[in-house]
Amino acid sequence: MTVAGPDPGLDPVVRESTPALIARTLRRAISDGIFAPGTQLGEAGLARSLGVSRGPLREAMQRLTQEGLLVSHRNRGLFVSDLSAEAVEDMYLLRTTVETAALGRVLDLGLGPVTADALDAAVDAMAALADEPRSEAMVGADLDFHHVLVEAARSPRLSRVHETVLVETSMCLHAMRGTYSDAASRLAEHRAIADAVRAGDADRSRTLLVEHMRDGLDRVRERGGAR
Repeated sequence: MTVAGPDPGLDPVVRESTPALIARTLRRAISDGIFAPGTQLGEAGLARSLGVSRGPLREAMQRLTQEGLLVSHRNRGLFVSDLSAEAVEDMYLLRTTVETAALGRVLDLGLGPVTADALDAAVDAMAALADEPRSEAMVGADLDFHHVLVEAARSPRLSRVHETVLVETSMCLHAMRGTYSDAASRLAEHRAIADAVRAGDADRSRTLLVEHMRDGLDRVRERGGAR
């Protein structure tokens, strides 16, 4: 009888801890606007709703506090972080930094064509929602495009940081109920970035991405999404 030994070609199965699963659930609820900025999160109520004990819930909430998604107010409790004008500007600064770094890595690795295919698929998903440019589904499809770009860089650290900043971006866009009155300009901006990535044009890709981020921040300011 042959007994299989350790196979270096197999990755170990990673099982998420209960606090990690709770953190993911809360992160998604914040991202989707279920818990709006400034909302107080009561520990007892959350534990009942999620069907978990307070120990792992506290650990999960601590993780989100470290990520900046929750903030503790002395003698008052934990609240979803608010969206001040300074916080939104800082959020877009971080997004721009992370996404341009990911873009550079994608092109350095010669992954432009395959990444562009994935980006085009994300734009196609947005195009299918063209009749509802301010919907939650469109917000999600928009952010999926940027998620695809950063994941294509194959950098766990960039991905980890980007996950948090995308939650903050989603909070902002949900609070504002979108920043585009029509889908045409939104689709054009994203498609142009994908085209530049496919062409392997690093300078144009970066310029388009930075302009897209600047435009997003301007739209937030104009619509009063930051307080």
